Amino acid sequence: MDRRNFLKLTAVTGTTSALAACGNPEHTLIRFVPDEDIEPGIAVWKPSVCPLCANGCGLTVRVMDADVEVVRGSQAGVVRKPVAKKLDGNAQHPSSHGGLCPRGQAAIQVTYHPDRIAQPLKRAGERGDGRYVAISWDQAIGELAAALDRLAGAGRQQALACLVRPGRSQRRTLVDTFLSRFGAPPALSPELFGDDVLRRANGLSFGRSQLPTIDLARARFVLSFGADFLGTWNSPVAHNASYGEMRQGRLGVRGVFVQVEARMSQTGASADQWMPARPATEGILALGIAHVIMAAKLAAAADAGRAGRLIDGWSSGLPEYTPARVQELTGVPAARIERLARQFGEIRPAVAVVSGPPLGHTNGLFTALAVNALNALVGGVERPGGLFFMPQLEAGSNRPARTIGAVAGEILGASASPVEAVLIDGANPVHASPRAWRVRDALLKVPFIASFGSFLDDTSVLADLILPDHSFLESWVDALPESGSLDPIASVAGPVMRPLYDTRAMPDVLIDVSKRLQRPLTPALPASFEAMLQASVERLQPGAADAWTKATEQGGWWGAARSTVPPAEPAVTRTVARTEPAFDGDAGEYPFHFLPYPSQAFGDGATAHLPWLQELPDPLTSAMWSSWVEVGTETATKLGISLGDVIEITSPRGSLRAPAVVSPGLAPYLIAMPMGQGHRTYTRYASGRGVNPAELLGAVTEPETGSLAWAATRVRIAKVGEKDGSLILFAGGMREAHPAHRL
Repeated sequence: MDRRNFLKLTAVTGTTSALAACGNPEHTLIRFVPDEDIEPGIAVWKPSVCPLCANGCGLTVRVMDADVEVVRGSQAGVVRKPVAKKLDGNAQHPSSHGGLCPRGQAAIQVTYHPDRIAQPLKRAGERGDGRYVAISWDQAIGELAAALDRLAGAGRQQALACLVRPGRSQRRTLVDTFLSRFGAPPALSPELFGDDVLRRANGLSFGRSQLPTIDLARARFVLSFGADFLGTWNSPVAHNASYGEMRQGRLGVRGVFVQVEARMSQTGASADQWMPARPATEGILALGIAHVIMAAKLAAAADAGRAGRLIDGWSSGLPEYTPARVQELTGVPAARIERLARQFGEIRPAVAVVSGPPLGHTNGLFTALAVNALNALVGGVERPGGLFFMPQLEAGSNRPARTIGAVAGEILGASASPVEAVLIDGANPVHASPRAWRVRDALLKVPFIASFGSFLDDTSVLADLILPDHSFLESWVDALPESGSLDPIASVAGPVMRPLYDTRAMPDVLIDVSKRLQRPLTPALPASFEAMLQASVERLQPGAADAWTKATEQGGWWGAARSTVPPAEPAVTRTVARTEPAFDGDAGEYPFHFLPYPSQAFGDGATAHLPWLQELPDPLTSAMWSSWVEVGTETATKLGISLGDVIEITSPRGSLRAPAVVSPGLAPYLIAMPMGQGHRTYTRYASGRGVNPAELLGAVTEPETGSLAWAATRVRIAKVGEKDGSLILFAGGMREAHPAHRL
């Protein structure tokens, strides 16, 4: 389908005029949804599940008839069929409550994207140059099965690696089952802003190695250490709903909210008090607050239970964390610490939350354990207004035994790659990992790569074989969220429309491949992914004849589970003491801390190919279609930097240039950049746009989990140019200034 026909099909007229202000043809958005003016009819609403993050929010999809161009057997044609027109939140879903974030709204563009891969492809050029030829499904599945047979024939099943998207689901369970029965290691879930440090801390403190559900609706005091829970972390849709209840849903009660962070996030902008602390000292601040609470006898050390006993010096009242000493280490005035601690200790129910930059340091585990102990001290765990842990229906399987950095190191360190085949399902580690890990170089050494992606991105463009997945609207989809509700959830939904192209659902392709192997898997995989999903739902309600029917009608199963995964008994008995953080870069040569942060629109960059999200103004800067560098007002004044000036940022790993945004919500020792842009390959909308801050990051890690310490790189900056118009602001005067943005 060419662009001209696609525009005709999707009634672009109204949208084009609205978006022409971008001033650049490549910025023009397409209305991907058929218009009822072209094909009038009666709409039908069907349930589905959002696939764009691990929360798996419930959707309702408006479906209408339309004449659409399709591909069948490599032949294009036009047929009338029901197609998805609009996505909204599922009001019955216990996590999303009818809400939907901007990324969820834009998810419909995955199906109608003009650069979507429409049939199986085989590499025809050099790796990475994007040259492919179309092949049949029979050939594609045969070549994948043959590659796996070669490994099995040589007894090298362990040389198969699988890179998958983060999140828990039956789809992930199927992949793990396939790998286990084939004899391969567990799949890896590369994730730049992963939460493994917090899961580890919660496992040690509370016996639950998972993300918490925050009962904001019943809290009267929320103290957050870096958690952007209203913007990008955990389950923002659920958090926003309960946050509204906390602030305005109770007559005469308005919960207090304090945010501790060195860069003001979307969540911090909503707080009553915003409190910057020096990077990697947030755990010290938490223990300073706990010290005051215990000294004032607002709570006793024993009240924190095991979470407190894990902290060195806890039973004696944390004598090393006096407000005066904490002020020296964190930069937060002692009087403010005293005042905050007394408020937090007196107002109940109160809850402390930690995530984001405080855990992106080499001492992140200490920080998380310190906040957990503070939270337990004020009774903020498993009580109304505190943290809860959603009962899990499946054991967590998305915690990689190895990081992608470790695997890349093994490949690059050997004369012949120990990994001989890689399967990729929704992961893009070439973009979302530090340059220092050299993931791209490592993948280039792997003899065979197959991707199930719907788009060519920085990683899948290295594939030898592409077996394109259906979009989530064309196939069975599911999610097993680990948080966002007090009750367990198994989101599941069937296809809402027939496939547009010659694609196939990845789970069913995997099942098909398993049947073609010379050594069939034992026991065999389920007959189909739909059958697997049905069995999983029926296990939740044994004997209920309508369990599957009800689940497919409402978009999932939720309620009190008959059988869930019990909490693990904490096994570690040692105490944890404060450790000095390590940084990549000498403070004398690199005076600023560097903070990459997940974009509201793109996360770590996974949704940068969706033009609605490129057009979405950043909530704090209004920037769009571009990268930018955030510089604090004090630093900008000192260095003579103004809005739009071109800044060069240099770390020990390299340098990049981007326009400046001067921000009053940034501490003077910090330089920040949003992730998302800087893709080499990711459709017409994201390729070659902006720069990738991950390329500056050092390869430092949190020692216990091996997770990347993504906030532990130091940089220096220099102004290298005046405004050049590369910073695109919503309704900004600079928007049309750059020559490349003129028609």
